[in-house]
Amino acid sequence: MTLPEVSIVIPCLNEEKTIQGLLEAILHQTCSPGGLEVIISDGISKDRTRTIIADFQEEHPELMITVVDNPARRIPTGLNQAIRAARAPIICRMDAHTLPAPDYVERSVAALKAGLGDNVGGVIDVRPGANTIMASAISVATAHPLGVGDAKYRWTTRAGEADTVAFGTYYKAKVEEIGYYNEELRANEDYEFNSRLRAAGGKIWIDPQIRAVYYSRSTLKSLAKQYFSYGFWKFRMLRNNPQTLRWRQALPPVFVLGILMLLLLSAIFSWARVLLIICLGVYLLVLTAASAKVALNKSDLRLVFGIPLAIMSMHFCWGAGFWWSILNPKKEGI
Repeated sequence: MTLPEVSIVIPCLNEEKTIQGLLEAILHQTCSPGGLEVIISDGISKDRTRTIIADFQEEHPELMITVVDNPARRIPTGLNQAIRAARAPIICRMDAHTLPAPDYVERSVAALKAGLGDNVGGVIDVRPGANTIMASAISVATAHPLGVGDAKYRWTTRAGEADTVAFGTYYKAKVEEIGYYNEELRANEDYEFNSRLRAAGGKIWIDPQIRAVYYSRSTLKSLAKQYFSYGFWKFRMLRNNPQTLRWRQALPPVFVLGILMLLLLSAIFSWARVLLIICLGVYLLVLTAASAKVALNKSDLRLVFGIPLAIMSMHFCWGAGFWWSILNPKKEGI
């Protein structure tokens, strides 16, 4: 039996709304389906995810699909299970919330074989997770430099080296060389993996011609929970990898602490109240100005109110999660 050239590994949990679209996008990749295998590590989904996968398998036997159980329900655990089960020499890490462009795998593999990087990825086109104004605002915020800083996989227009990529393609042998994903983390596992790859002399390559669609959170509540988790697990990752800290990652915790200190001091000192008002005023002015530009470009002025709320939720929840992790060093997770 001929072995596949590429194994697409996907951690998954209760993804009945998106898993069908992802499988169809994989089926229609420009490379032959016979050269691909799909390994889905499922966290024992309680919705129709597994039924949808089984039905798709029956309708499209030309695409090899394997489902493995992930009772731990952690992304890095699921990734490791899928990678270990992979039969191909090349791994393409995917997410159940994404839709890769038809040439995503072909371009990624070509760049990898050309030696441009040891982990190759592209730019993520963020789209709303629901048909609401707030969901649209969240999708803009999670792709805007004010929201995600210098995370190149969200916005770059030039191919080149990067600190990390969202959904990378790499050789399985490289994983076995530097070690699998850190299963103690529930977020930031990609960044931690890529930091070890770079420390071992490897290179992360990003090409904006490699594209995938990602569906962002649809409500402020789910966005806040997501970024609180990001902040919480970022500190856990930094405890073992302090050299990976970047200035953009330090800003939210510093900002949150500064605002909190000014709030406390404002109860006693008038200068603290004035400084707090100035800081928040400038912050809101910058967010509103940036949001107005996007709203005008999209011809929807309602975004002027939603985008600042989304970016504020991202900043404050990320920073709060970071400090909560510091204050609760023995807490296993959230």
